[in-house]
Amino acid sequence: MNKLIAVLISGLVAGSAFAQAPATTTTKVAPVVSSAAVKADAKEVKAVAKADATEVKTVAKADAKAVSTIAKAETKEAKTGISADATVADAHATAAKTKAEAHAKAKKAKAHAHAVEAKADAKEAVAK
Repeated sequence: MNKLIAVLISGLVAGSAFAQAPATTTTKVAPVVSSAAVKADAKEVKAVAKADATEVKTVAKADAKAVSTIAKAETKEAKTGISADATVADAHATAAKTKAEAHAKAKKAKAHAHAVEAKADAKEAVAK
């Protein structure tokens, strides 16, 4: 009989303690982002970064080549006395052309990356 009363009293105490606990709160669920969208975003970022890096590298090479050509022309002018103006102008023109081509190529690559990402977003929107 004592055990039965002890169990009932412990149940009563536990029940009252449990009843005083605050109700569990519901949490908002973040919208699920598909892995395809994440991959498309990462791919776009990677493609844009690659295009930027290629453009910077090409421009640096063009500048270095122009400086080298100009230095050679000036050295040749000092030795032979023949004017290096035409060679210097040609080096500047070539460097400008190379820089413009690199910029156009990078712009095209970025546009393509954005188009691919937009296409992936459109596919994801249709899937929902």
